[in-house]
Amino acid sequence: MPFKILFVCLGNICRSPAAENIMNYLISEAGLTEDFCCDSAGTSSYHIGSPPDARMTAAAQKRGIILEGKARRFEVSDFTEFDLIVAMDRDNYRDLLSLDPEGKYHHKVKLMSDFATQHQFKDVPDPYYGGQRGFDHVIDLLLDSCQGLLDELRSRS
Repeated sequence: MPFKILFVCLGNICRSPAAENIMNYLISEAGLTEDFCCDSAGTSSYHIGSPPDARMTAAAQKRGIILEGKARRFEVSDFTEFDLIVAMDRDNYRDLLSLDPEGKYHHKVKLMSDFATQHQFKDVPDPYYGGQRGFDHVIDLLLDSCQGLLDELRSRS
């Protein structure tokens, strides 16, 4: 049974699909596709059914990573479906915890920054209203954090 990871941001068109696809890329490069399964979701319903943002897609393609998927909203059932839920920022983190008022699944919810090894940051900034440099910066943060996450998960097994 693969270890299931869900990446969560606000709209599920920039940060979380980028994290999902970067993680899938790193998992594939490490030959671990049987061991892990990744998905992404948003805390809002703004972009349900939309593909990843074109600017984020372009930033990822510069690194040889293809962004795939369609935006969906986080469902309470995701708490039981996934082994680890990774929020892109503290607002997403708080929103997720608020959907679990009894705290039953709080141990599964982490911040993306918890896994960074090369960069110091608390939140993966939402690049949606900024320029291309913001998208490139987010890809750099996610590459670092996803590699750190994969390394941590491999060290546990």
